[in-house]
Amino acid sequence: MRFDVLTIFPGLFQGFLGESLLHKALQRQLLEIHLWNFRDWATDKHQSVDDRPYGGGPGMLLSCDPIFRCVEDVRQQGSSPGQLIMLTPNGRRLDQQLVEQLSEQERLILLCGRYEGFDHRIVEGLQPLEISIGDFICNGGEVPAMIIIEAVMRLIPGLLGDEESARLDSFSDPGQVEYPQYTRPRDYRGMQVPDVLLSGNHAEVERWRQKQSLDRTRRRQDDQAASNRESSSGSK
Repeated sequence: MRFDVLTIFPGLFQGFLGESLLHKALQRQLLEIHLWNFRDWATDKHQSVDDRPYGGGPGMLLSCDPIFRCVEDVRQQGSSPGQLIMLTPNGRRLDQQLVEQLSEQERLILLCGRYEGFDHRIVEGLQPLEISIGDFICNGGEVPAMIIIEAVMRLIPGLLGDEESARLDSFSDPGQVEYPQYTRPRDYRGMQVPDVLLSGNHAEVERWRQKQSLDRTRRRQDDQAASNRESSSGSK
């Protein structure tokens, strides 16, 4: 699978690409990641990629021309034009079901915004899939792009040492939270590993895990519902 990351700060990805499971996957050529700098498609001597918004307002917007030309050139670099994705708070909320859909793509091209975002004609003209990682604001789209890469790459066949790990992860079932897990020692500062996990009875272990997962999911839903009520109450 191929990822293309379009940004004005490609250097932010150097440490990310050089560590852990992602680094090993790149060495094994299970995926490829290409970094592109919007400024390389700027036409003025200052390599400007942003300008003030019409109508006034704070900050700067990423301009149409360097972004359009960057995307159009990068799309020609691979065997497939790929799925273009814009990282934006206005987009569809990222969840495991969307991650699974993205993992079926041959290529993902990730547009990382900065400043106050993109000129809206970039959305109109390039028609990217807009994705948000949550209802909060980051300084740019680089960290959200890293999150998408991390989440999607886990579903690439052969990348994880244990294929069951991705299948059994939290949220592989819609909205369901994973059960708690433990390792040695059995007793740590008075906190004990549940006896059922030491019983050797696999059927009992599975029942315990399912119950814990359901209980945790209900608590999470209750907490979310309470938070939503508080937000609604505070907005009146």
